[in-house]
Amino acid sequence: MKSSRIIFWIITAVVLATVYYIVSESLSQPGLERFKGKIEERGFYRNENNTGPVLRVFAAEVIGGDLALMKEYGDAMPHTKYGKTIVFFLEQDEMNSIEISSQSPYLPVELQSRVLATYSKSPMGEASIVESFVP
Repeated sequence: MKSSRIIFWIITAVVLATVYYIVSESLSQPGLERFKGKIEERGFYRNENNTGPVLRVFAAEVIGGDLALMKEYGDAMPHTKYGKTIVFFLEQDEMNSIEISSQSPYLPVELQSRVLATYSKSPMGEASIVESFVP
């Protein structure tokens, strides 16, 4: 009788510790605030198609040109299975917002020369980032 009570409290303690660990880890995940002051979103487009492939296009202003930070930012952007996510990283400028088109090349022609890198995540989830070389 006494040993079954001890086993009950041990199992209860293990379950409570596991639940606490899962909840604390879930609530402490880093969000987009870690990019504040380094990368600022300036434009966003999402097609209205909720039943087929979802296209998300972001334009972000980068302070500095750290390619690893840009890739990390792109990985943090939302992505839908069989959808496509594209992030254009633009050099720093005092712009307010960018109008993004629903058709390729997505950015206005006058901004295409300011693109530092382009991040894309394919419909199957493969991510890539390509630096732009402007002469």
